[in-house]
Amino acid sequence: MRCVLAPDSFKGSLAAPEVAAAVASGLRRVRPDIELDICPMADGGEGTLLALATAGVGTLQTAVATDAEGRSRQVQWLRSEQLAVLEVAQVVGLPDVGRSSLAERHSGGVGELLRLMLDHGCRRVAIALGGSSTNDGGAGLLAALGGVWRDGNGQPLPPLPASWPPAVYFDESGLDPRLDALELEVWSDVGNPLCGPAGASAVFGPQKGLAAGQLAQFDAALATLAQALLRQKPGLSLAVAGGGAAGGMGFALQWLGAGQRSGAAAVAAAAGLAARMAAADWVITGEGRSDSQTLHGKAPALVAQLAREAGVPVSLLSGAVEDNPVLAACFDGCFSLCPQPATLAEAMQHAAIWLARVAEQMLRLRLAARRPTC
Repeated sequence: MRCVLAPDSFKGSLAAPEVAAAVASGLRRVRPDIELDICPMADGGEGTLLALATAGVGTLQTAVATDAEGRSRQVQWLRSEQLAVLEVAQVVGLPDVGRSSLAERHSGGVGELLRLMLDHGCRRVAIALGGSSTNDGGAGLLAALGGVWRDGNGQPLPPLPASWPPAVYFDESGLDPRLDALELEVWSDVGNPLCGPAGASAVFGPQKGLAAGQLAQFDAALATLAQALLRQKPGLSLAVAGGGAAGGMGFALQWLGAGQRSGAAAVAAAAGLAARMAAADWVITGEGRSDSQTLHGKAPALVAQLAREAGVPVSLLSGAVEDNPVLAACFDGCFSLCPQPATLAEAMQHAAIWLARVAEQMLRLRLAARRPTC
């Protein structure tokens, strides 16, 4: 029997490779000889690099970049023959910020790392946008790539839009010329525009520390940034889908010419998941909580779709599973890891042990169903 293990992370508890390892240990209790293809998933946010590296896509590289608060930190990026991947959460991730205000953080380190990747000869780069702590519209990123933000008198401005005057100019003359030949794409499942009630500040700002009374100021600052960029490239729309991803970095990167892809679909394609399923007898996926949102571009739903197309049974094993008939119809069985009533803290603490137990029982059931009845 050959089984593909393609879970997403259980956020706050286990990374996707750890989920796969726990499930694998349970399956091997029943069939030590089971052939397992470990292909962890991600949606373009935190953990994307680790999932790809575990799936055998390229190797992790180490570098030093500036975090959102201006400190140097060691970060990783991934390189393969065809593709290099930068994970924004590695550089300016939300869990890494201290006491700084949102107005003080910028995305310059992302631009630094992208420039370093160009130094290494990378010609196709994907930027995984999830998990950022910034809301600067990519102002820092563009400054680190050689651009200069200026006020009405031509004086340079720091890449902190919340402190800018009402009118600014972006001097692109110093942008790294290698960007012109770079094949750039962004991986994200966020379709929000840069500004407005569904924009970066309104939707994602509060989780980064933005107070309700600051919303109008930050939204106006991003609009000022966009107006400056659109003077050079009027073909790009302020309302472009995905512009609000990663605090507006999605807009800046699309201004640079990046194409946008679904994070989960891009990770699956990079890992060759569809081809790996073609040789499988069974697929197991999962996530921390599966509910109606799972059906809207989340990794388990994509895994299920690819498994259906390959004609391979697919099971869901998640931390919690909502009683949802539409969700249930996507899988050949939905299972929760919880063996008893438990608090969220207990489930997160025991996730690896409980995952192994449930995976063991799933395989026992599958093998029993295949036995002759007479």
